Amino acid sequence: MRPSELLRETEHFLHAHIPLTRAMEVHVESFDEDALTLTAPLAANHNHRGTAFGGSLAALAMLAGYSLLWLELDDREVHIVIRESQMQFRRPVTGTIRAVCRRPDSASLMSFKEQLAEKGKARIQLETTIAAGGEIAVAFTGTYVAKR
Repeated sequence: MRPSELLRETEHFLHAHIPLTRAMEVHVESFDEDALTLTAPLAANHNHRGTAFGGSLAALAMLAGYSLLWLELDDREVHIVIRESQMQFRRPVTGTIRAVCRRPDSASLMSFKEQLAEKGKARIQLETTIAAGGEIAVAFTGTYVAKR
């Protein structure tokens, strides 16, 4: 499957199975060897002050990790959930929300996949950032669990 088709398939999956992503107008911008990037327009995700709503920032950060694992595992039968998270809101976001989930190091990812294959369940910690004005506006760390 071509990369652009894979991104469209992922976006379609999110919109079909997580209705909030349609309302937020989530778009899967990119996925490569370094990271997965999701975007959402400010117009559909603003608060009363005209900046990005904290709930939208949190949701997009969590979705970026979820989407990265969904693509990495390439197994549509695996259930992925968030187990715990920590979030720091450092500054307001005043434009397009761009959540970047960095791919974990190779050893961690391999261990995660091996544990899932052997035990049918595995967990991994992922980090996502959202920038504004060239600086980190939101820092998110989440522990995700995958289960067959």
